[in-house]
Amino acid sequence: MPHSKKKQKLEDSAAVATEYDDNSSSFGRLGADALANIFGFLRPEDIMLARLNKKMREAAKKTCVPMTRFRVDSVRKFNALVAMSTALPHLQQIQIDYLGREHNYRDGEDRDERRAAYYDGSTTHDIEIISRFRKLRILEIHYAPLNGRYPFLFNFPLLQQLKINCYYLKWNLEMLAGLPLLKELFCHNNPFLTGNINSLRVLKDTLAVVHISLSRHVQSNFMDLADFPGLKELNLMGTSVTGDIRDIGEGDFRTLESLNLPDGVYGGRGHEFQHISDVPGVMNILYSLRKKRPRLLLTDWYGKLSEDSPDWYGLDDEFDEYYSESGLPSPPLYVRLVAAGSRVGYRWETGDGEHPCEVNWLDPEPDRESSDYEKYIEQLRKIERQVVYRGFHEPPSEEAFNIRLRNFMNM
Repeated sequence: MPHSKKKQKLEDSAAVATEYDDNSSSFGRLGADALANIFGFLRPEDIMLARLNKKMREAAKKTCVPMTRFRVDSVRKFNALVAMSTALPHLQQIQIDYLGREHNYRDGEDRDERRAAYYDGSTTHDIEIISRFRKLRILEIHYAPLNGRYPFLFNFPLLQQLKINCYYLKWNLEMLAGLPLLKELFCHNNPFLTGNINSLRVLKDTLAVVHISLSRHVQSNFMDLADFPGLKELNLMGTSVTGDIRDIGEGDFRTLESLNLPDGVYGGRGHEFQHISDVPGVMNILYSLRKKRPRLLLTDWYGKLSEDSPDWYGLDDEFDEYYSESGLPSPPLYVRLVAAGSRVGYRWETGDGEHPCEVNWLDPEPDRESSDYEKYIEQLRKIERQVVYRGFHEPPSEEAFNIRLRNFMNM
């Protein structure tokens, strides 16, 4: 019996070896194009390891690498990227990150001298190597040690998504003309970004997402993008873009699903009103937008009364000491949208969303027989329990507010 088991194992091993030789022989007969198709199912790192001979290396160069992010977040990864620039030139998705201490990318044109002095003596690497990847579809630049202008970063004919969060990178929106197929643009906290959003019109037929935030040198009127046929998301918070939401017409922003406008736009998020009486008109515009475009999100919208307004007031001096000790509420001079079920309205409250006035409803109450009615009643009761200024649908006068504070202090 022991001899028969040993014989069986030997026969099984021989069969496996024969099958391996047959498979290896079959695999070896595949052409470079067929191998490139097979490599197309592997991660970039695995393709690099599979380049065992000349034919496989040629196949790798032809491979359309799958949409897998290759993240350059260390010197080792950067060296790998350099190797891939010739071995895998069809890489489609790259993220450029921080390299680590004492490592820097070579400075670009018009560098910031203070930033350059900070990295003086560090090891530099040539980021221009990225320009070899002509099939690039997605490029992300996230806290990368870049300093100055790098025009080659904006010259990829097939790029569809660009994400930039890079403090010292200097660029202008006009440079996006070198990305003719761009669909999604995400730029956050780019203080050296300049330009006019009108420059995006060269991408009118492709752009679906425009997210430019914390970039104060970006200017113009948001209505410059109103006729973009496929625009779904528009976020311009923290820019110097201006305009007036009352200019949005029936045919404008027809495909928009998310809108976030800066305070420089009349009716934008954080807009400062000069008069309490200006608010109902703006709220009716926002309400109309939501009704015409049910999928439209007005993300975290709020407005507030300007301190320059004749209607504005703060706490009297008599309350200062009490306020610092007990957290006495400030006047309800902020306005926000509220909803109960499908019913939409707005109310005045404090900056932290507390101590609200009564809701000004823009929708009628839903029908008692509607499927939404039970949810509406539940949420309505919650909203009504929060009300502090009963009977006030707008901020109380300064006199009325002070009377309430005195009563509160004497409780």
